[in-house]
This record gives sequence, structure tokens and C-alpha cells, in this order.
Amino acid sequence: MTLETRAIAEELMDAEDLDAGTYADVMADLARVNMVTMAARPTLDFLARGTVGLNRFRLLDVGFGDGDMLRRIARWARKRGLDTELIGVDLNPRSEQAARAHTPADLPITWITGDYADHAEGMDFIISSLVAHHMTRPQLLDFLRVMEARASKGWLVNDLHRHRFAYHGFPILAGLFRWHRIVRHDGHLSIARSYRPAEWPPLLGEAGVTGARIHRFFPFRLCVEHLR
Repeated sequence: MTLETRAIAEELMDAEDLDAGTYADVMADLARVNMVTMAARPTLDFLARGTVGLNRFRLLDVGFGDGDMLRRIARWARKRGLDTELIGVDLNPRSEQAARAHTPADLPITWITGDYADHAEGMDFIISSLVAHHMTRPQLLDFLRVMEARASKGWLVNDLHRHRFAYHGFPILAGLFRWHRIVRHDGHLSIARSYRPAEWPPLLGEAGVTGARIHRFFPFRLCVEHLR
């Protein structure tokens, strides 16, 4: 597969007939992938800068999957004495089932199945992780516009970087850790579906977004953020 242009093939985890048990197993392994690849670092770095001077914040995580990112944020905020209202919204009802099953009762997180646009009002921060590459171009443009209009403190897209080394290296890493076969397939495809730095400015321009920052995070994360 050439990586000069984005792949558009559908991922196996998005199949409507995937049963809830298999989906939960896949989401659990994806959380392990995120741990190994330090996926939370860009998001926590963003929040560390964005919450300076704040005692409380409201945050919406779009496309939360297993919910591992919001669990990390909840623990991060607790250690810093920050009061939070953390909400995760995902179109897939199986995500809500998986997140609830994997989240301790003492973590103040609300899980919602639905459309992010219905829950974005009044948010300080709107974030996503490994979601942008799942969207069509019109969907991504709408997402950027909603975040820009409704996130009063800022927003973050935390996604993959379409890079040849990552593309060829992920199958080796996935094999070593014996991750679920769907994770192996979809993780590989996700890299091919993700963006390169030069592809983001035209998207931001078309969405009417100015002042956003595009930056890379090790290993092979490409993030777009706008802090107020």
C-alpha cells in the first residue's frame, strides 16, 4: 500500500454486526495500545497548559471508545485538585457498555451514546483521540467548526501521523504484544487513514479555523490544537 494518499477502507471495529463482547475485547486491547504508545501524553500536555489558573473545567471527549483517555484525565485532574465535569460521547452504544464496564465507580465521568454536536454547548474543552481519521472530510470539517465555536478554552485533535516507519512497525509491535487480530488489522489501517502535517492547513482553512497549532508528538502522533 502506498502512503502518498490517505486510505479510505473501513475498519473492522466499525462493522455494525460486530458483537458487543468482541467489541469490548478490541476496545480493551486498544487501551493497551494507547498505554504502550503513550497516547495520553499530548492530551495531558494540552490540558496542563490550558488549565493554568483554573480550578474547574468542563470537558467533552468525542468518540471515547473504551474510555481510557477520560479515565486518565480524571486521575490527572484529581492529583492536581481540579474539579471536573467530564463527559464522553460516542455514536456506538457498544462503547458506552465497554467504558462503563472498565470505569471505577469513584471516577466522575458521564458516558453518553449520541451525537457530539448535541452535547458540545458550554464546554471549556473539546478533545478527541484517534477519531479524526475515522471521519469523512465533510464530517471532519463540521467537527472542527463545532469545536472552534463551542470550546471556550480550547480544543484538541489527538490522532496518528501517516508515516512509513509507523505503518511498517505497528504489525511487529502488535505481534509482540499479541493484541487482538482486529486491533492488528485496524491499527495498521488507521495509520494509512490518518493525516500528514501538510494536509491539515487546507482542512483548517476550509473550516474557517485560524490560530490552530499543528505539532507532532513522539511516537507518531500528529495533533492539532487551539488554545484560547
